[in-house]
Amino acid sequence: MSLKNMKKDELELLSNKDITYLILEESSKTLNTASLFQKIIKLLELPESYFETKIADYYTALTTDKRFILLEDGTWDLRTRHTSDKVIKVEDDDEEEEEDEEENADKDDQADALEEDNYDDNSEDDDYDDTNEDLKDLVVIDEDELELEE
Repeated sequence: MSLKNMKKDELELLSNKDITYLILEESSKTLNTASLFQKIIKLLELPESYFETKIADYYTALTTDKRFILLEDGTWDLRTRHTSDKVIKVEDDDEEEEEDEEENADKDDQADALEEDNYDDNSEDDDYDDTNEDLKDLVVIDEDELELEE
């Protein structure tokens, strides 16, 4: 549906983000936050004071909506018009170092756990050998022999 064909009553039922989506969809160019919000104020016939009190909330709403993308020149566009290879993720060197340290710590913990398992296995074998050593002097008495001794 086109914004030009919509009545004010219909526009009032839409959120500012939905109106922004329609504005950008119909526009062939990107627009900055202030220009977009001014268009919304004009469409909804709101007072100019609304701009000053709500522009920050409007900006926050756009940044949290996945349909929009803020470009390097400070203008907004629809995310669907941009391929993911244009989005550059900049990682902080400190974050990379922390991730490496965490990976190394996990590997060290796993190695320690294996050593403990091996140690425990060996100590069980030692206990078993000691138990057999203790049992070598044990004498088995038959029940009949036991009754005779009483």
